Amino acid sequence: MRLLRSLFLALCVSIGLWNQPALAQSRSRDEPKIKIVASFSILADFARQIGGDHVEVIDLVGPNGDAHVYQPKPLDVAHLAQARLVILNGLGLEGWFERLIAASGAKPRLVIASQGSKLLSLKGGAYPAVDQGPYDPHAWQDVANASSYVRAITAALIEADPAARSLYEARSQAYLGELSRLEAEVKAAISAIPRQRRRVITTHDAFGYFAKAYDIDFIAPQGVSTDAEATAQDVAKIIRQIKAEKIPAVFLENVSDDRLIRRIGKESGAKIGGKVFSDALSETKGPAGSYIDMMRNNIREFTAALKP
Repeated sequence: MRLLRSLFLALCVSIGLWNQPALAQSRSRDEPKIKIVASFSILADFARQIGGDHVEVIDLVGPNGDAHVYQPKPLDVAHLAQARLVILNGLGLEGWFERLIAASGAKPRLVIASQGSKLLSLKGGAYPAVDQGPYDPHAWQDVANASSYVRAITAALIEADPAARSLYEARSQAYLGELSRLEAEVKAAISAIPRQRRRVITTHDAFGYFAKAYDIDFIAPQGVSTDAEATAQDVAKIIRQIKAEKIPAVFLENVSDDRLIRRIGKESGAKIGGKVFSDALSETKGPAGSYIDMMRNNIREFTAALKP
């Protein structure tokens, strides 16, 4: 009995010590959370992954929203006035933000999450030197760049709330580990698709970084922004290209009107794949409720449609 009792007490102490760091990372109920405004849902997810219950995050452009064409609301002004930190993508994605911040009169700490990422030039589609803009804004579609976003947000959070530095660093490192494993998954999934079948159509050109990083070709009638409509000539050209090159699939995007891509699929005979997520997450319980879920959803859809 004494031996059993000693083992039980040792186990209790062991469990207590094991849980101590986790308890230390919890914020007191009386301690106010750091208020963060993120321009859109993917950045908001990064901030929540790093900040945990130390932060309260508002995304201006919510789930399934299109940051290219967002129209700010009066409530956004109030959110900015209360924010300690505002996270933007930059690279021209949030063309509406300058007007919004000027109207609000707020002066929060700003972080451009894409700074430090390896950027694609719109001129040549190659990773350029720093002075070769303008750039494709969808840098998060390369998981290596997503890791760069996380590091930039982590540094900004530590600067805004240095008392919680150890928590932010610990959560950031754990999340970066998850992203490293995710990148391996993406590479393995795409490499399993025969190279000649790695050609797809999406509504707008949001997958340039994914294409460059993982060796898959994307063709889009709308360019890098949903703000511009595809012309009849653009659509006809793509339909001819699909037929001539036997492109196997077209994909619906959550931020775009699906009528265009359905028309292309119908007139070209290409298979219509499932829904992929480019510029926004789904609702929390949807198939792309987080960045990691989004990327996994997309590789499942690409694999299902493109494998022979």
